[in-house]
Amino acid sequence: MSKIYQISQVAKLSGFSIATLRYYEKLGLLKPARDRNNYRIFSDNDLRWIGFIKRAKATGLSLNKIIDYAKLREQGNQTIKERMAILDEQEQLLLDNQREIQDHIDFLKGKRNYYRQVLNQISEA
Repeated sequence: MSKIYQISQVAKLSGFSIATLRYYEKLGLLKPARDRNNYRIFSDNDLRWIGFIKRAKATGLSLNKIIDYAKLREQGNQTIKERMAILDEQEQLLLDNQREIQDHIDFLKGKRNYYRQVLNQISEA
């Protein structure tokens, strides 16, 4: 049986504020059920989806792309290729960033090595 969570619990578990969760609902990213008092209730599946949203945001995926992904997800398995394309595109951006960062690290290492050589020459003189 799936556990039921109130929005305050989901906020604590996810790290998103209540306002953010409500905003995501307004955007159509979240579709929590409602109890008889019309309070939002979230399931374990909702929490997993919120975890995906959080992780996708951490990769730099834009909210618009996450919304596109969510719309495709709602359409079912026939959209898997389109969803994979969104993920592939973001992965490529991250790989490009990784290469750029590695170039910066290599530059700094090279400069430090140069200074070590200069210091060694000075100490030998």
